[in-house]
Amino acid sequence: MGLFSKKTEKRMAAYQQELLKTHYREVETMYREMRGWRHDFRNHIQLLQTYAQKGDLEAIKSYLTELEGDLKRVEPAVKTGNSMADAILNSKISLAKAKGIAVRADAHIPVTLSISDLDLCVLLGNLFDNAIEASQKLPEEERMIRIYMDMKGSQLYISFTNLAAGGKQKKVGGRFSSTKGEGHGFGLARIDSVVERLGGYLTRASEEGAFTTEVLLPQEPV
Repeated sequence: MGLFSKKTEKRMAAYQQELLKTHYREVETMYREMRGWRHDFRNHIQLLQTYAQKGDLEAIKSYLTELEGDLKRVEPAVKTGNSMADAILNSKISLAKAKGIAVRADAHIPVTLSISDLDLCVLLGNLFDNAIEASQKLPEEERMIRIYMDMKGSQLYISFTNLAAGGKQKKVGGRFSSTKGEGHGFGLARIDSVVERLGGYLTRASEEGAFTTEVLLPQEPV
């Protein structure tokens, strides 16, 4: 039993490291796009000044419309107040939208968290990855992920809901079974492990057409 546990722990650790590398690559891509937009800002202003000197109002309007669309593409969709949560959520929202999945996020973290950035990355990254994977089984027009985060007293509340195919999921051995393979199982295990270690509370609920995971994490004053 001890040998099995050590092997499982090593595999889970390796999976976690790969997961974190993936998340950081996604975040870096997002920030690279934002830095690129800021780098080009001077050029945008110079071109608009040229149009203004010529009195070409239509060209100014057209260019501003293009700039607005480009800015919306790189501007963070979510601003929680926590930099790590912003980075992970915004990178995953971009990934979800690229896969044709609508995302509705209402996330606020008005206090300094006692949870580490590493644990927050593991939780949010896995929760979002699971929701994206499940959503892809639906027709594109039915795909939807809803996220809610806020403080409930002294606890951080996290809720992820995704529309799901195949009706209500069944539990096996008291737990919802994984349909995505070994990596998915490790992802669920990492979520459970972090929540348990932090003294939190987790529930998973499957109703007709939707799957919800809720997490409560006690936060000590920082």
